[in-house]
Amino acid sequence: MNARILVIDDEESICEILKYNLSKEGYEVDVAYSAEEALEMNLQPYDLFIVDIMMERLSGFDFAKKLRNSDSTEIVPIIFCSALNGEDDTVMGLNIGADDYVTKPFKMSEMVARVNAVLRRAALARKAAAAAAAKASATLAESDPLEQRIEYQTLCIDPNDKTCYIDGELVPLTKTELEILSFFLTHRNRIYSREEIIRRVWDDDVVVTTRTIDTNITRLRKKIGAYGNNIETRLGFGYGFKEKD
Repeated sequence: MNARILVIDDEESICEILKYNLSKEGYEVDVAYSAEEALEMNLQPYDLFIVDIMMERLSGFDFAKKLRNSDSTEIVPIIFCSALNGEDDTVMGLNIGADDYVTKPFKMSEMVARVNAVLRRAALARKAAAAAAAKASATLAESDPLEQRIEYQTLCIDPNDKTCYIDGELVPLTKTELEILSFFLTHRNRIYSREEIIRRVWDDDVVVTTRTIDTNITRLRKKIGAYGNNIETRLGFGYGFKEKD
């Protein structure tokens, strides 16, 4: 798809000559005769802005600042095209975030070359950013592989999406209930004291009473139906999940 360019200049002749010559290069070119007119347009589809500086109400510098402060245009390249040819003007334009600065009058061949160069750099930057994002995503996937499901008969816990199923039906467990059940299913046939369960399930900075353990296990037993009978209580000791025929 051809790059889209928006030319913003209050000199109609400049707009038309740029549109004509850049269109010949294969670009899709639109024009706006003031910064205010440009701001009323949908700027998101454009790949480059060519902006005059000395316009009547809103200057090109102020227009560029608005582009850089918008999420949809903050990285879209800008070329300033202005009769201001002082070093301070050029430095100010580049500091605002312009990618190039062309002074009027300009040779069209030079303008076309600068447009080509800016768009080429922008395309390379997008390609590099996409490659970096893909690499980061692949690295994350490699370093954080999917965990195996925890299963006992028709009772299943998926630790990846933090859900519990019985006979394929979702069981609505709270975070604490799910973590208690996960601990029990991965440490079957052993009784754990309330203090051990607290250490395995809760964060160190969370204050938990033994009564909290009893309450959560009572609710858990009810929610998992017949499998609630697998959670055994040993008075004076604690709780555990026992496999049964």
